[in-house]
Amino acid sequence: MINVEEPMRILMVSAEGPPLLHAGALIDVMDALPRELRERGHEVAVALPFYREIRENPAFKEEDTGVTVDVRVGDKTYIAEYLQAHSASGVQLFLIRCDELFDRDGIYGEHGTPYEDNAARFIFFSKAAVELARRLTPTPQILHVHDWPAALVPVYVTAHRLPFSTVLTIHHIAEQGSFWGLDFRLTNLHERLFTLRGVEFFGKLNFLKGGILFADKITTVSEHYRREIQTPEGGCGLDVVLRENSHKLSAILHGADYTRWNPVDDKLLPANYRPDDLWGKELCRGALLNGLRLDQEPRGPVFGMITRVVGEKGFDILVPVLDRLLTDDVRLVILGEGDPVYETALAGAMRKYPTKFAYRRSYDEKSAHVFEAGMDISLIPSRFEPSGLSAMYNLKYGALPVARATGGIQEIIEDYDAWNNSGYGFLCYEYSTEAFWDAMKRAREIFREQDLWARLRERAMSRNFSWETAAERYEQLYRELVGEREAAVA
Repeated sequence: MINVEEPMRILMVSAEGPPLLHAGALIDVMDALPRELRERGHEVAVALPFYREIRENPAFKEEDTGVTVDVRVGDKTYIAEYLQAHSASGVQLFLIRCDELFDRDGIYGEHGTPYEDNAARFIFFSKAAVELARRLTPTPQILHVHDWPAALVPVYVTAHRLPFSTVLTIHHIAEQGSFWGLDFRLTNLHERLFTLRGVEFFGKLNFLKGGILFADKITTVSEHYRREIQTPEGGCGLDVVLRENSHKLSAILHGADYTRWNPVDDKLLPANYRPDDLWGKELCRGALLNGLRLDQEPRGPVFGMITRVVGEKGFDILVPVLDRLLTDDVRLVILGEGDPVYETALAGAMRKYPTKFAYRRSYDEKSAHVFEAGMDISLIPSRFEPSGLSAMYNLKYGALPVARATGGIQEIIEDYDAWNNSGYGFLCYEYSTEAFWDAMKRAREIFREQDLWARLRERAMSRNFSWETAAERYEQLYRELVGEREAAVA
């Protein structure tokens, strides 16, 4: 759909985005949303750090703009070099290079330990992104920043009275960019901003709080998550700040990138398939089990997860049921890395059930697609699931989800109801091992009724969560801000 109104100029600022290959909803968002807005006729660019992973990617070509800027971080001055490139979908990328800060193996840290200088790294990134916006021609109208690493951008825009409207999207409230109060000096902001009405939060520097206070608009990724983050249970300490700023907080349910994730034409699968012809899914299932050296024979389902292996993804309630699950005629496959404690537990279970359970730590895109297509049932026991993007992909690939009802999950998965013959997933509403186990058993029992399972699977695969609706909502938000700024100038 091409937008017939006046095109807008938008610069998105994010610590993650293509061409990074790590599993994560934010990278998918930063690929799909700019592309969708560009297709609607807007001028969209994305700014992100020039990490080692990007530099060492032989398939990715960037070029030097010749522009460098001195960026002060406390008493130290770093040089920001600006490179440019295009994403695979044609979106303009600006890569901010400072090898001292970003030429590292990880993005935020390594082996589960954050880098000690993350405050300096992302203060630099925020300042360098603002300097980029000031130098672009024509000037961006909107700076749309994502999560805590870019959340100081609206603070700098306000502090220096720059002519940009700002939008902050909160993808994950638990990660806030909270650092020692002494790190405030690295911002070079006036001390009046290290107060209750600024970036100070219980004596610490809090990037996300600053963004919440100073952004013109705040969005989050689902309506249920918007409500959750304003409660003491779901706000991770910032619920009061969010309630005080609720007048500028809205929810936009993010979409699934069906140009990359669709079993009908997915080039990474051994066979393609559609709801009315699922022979290809059987081939994908066999290829997955064969590749992982798991039993092909049991008639039971293949359970699976593609996720970060961390507590908030529900591994504290999942690990205790592994023995119960794997003594049945099922297979379980998990792809992803994370907390060494859970990784060790999964490795132990794999040794105990070598023909039934496979855990692969190293993520790569081809494996992720084959896992998705080979699963019969996906597991989403998450404590927090803001957007529920993984559930959207599960449905499209015919992997019926067993999930805890939280965040965007409740807007994506409809619980199966035998009485009304409705739904296509299996929800539990309590965050506990037993509640999740009960939902898993329900799915396991329904799987035995193959005709019923086929109907639920077809119902799930017909669901559509394309980016078009979300992009239209963002477009409306941007137009509102541009109109307000033009009115204020007039």
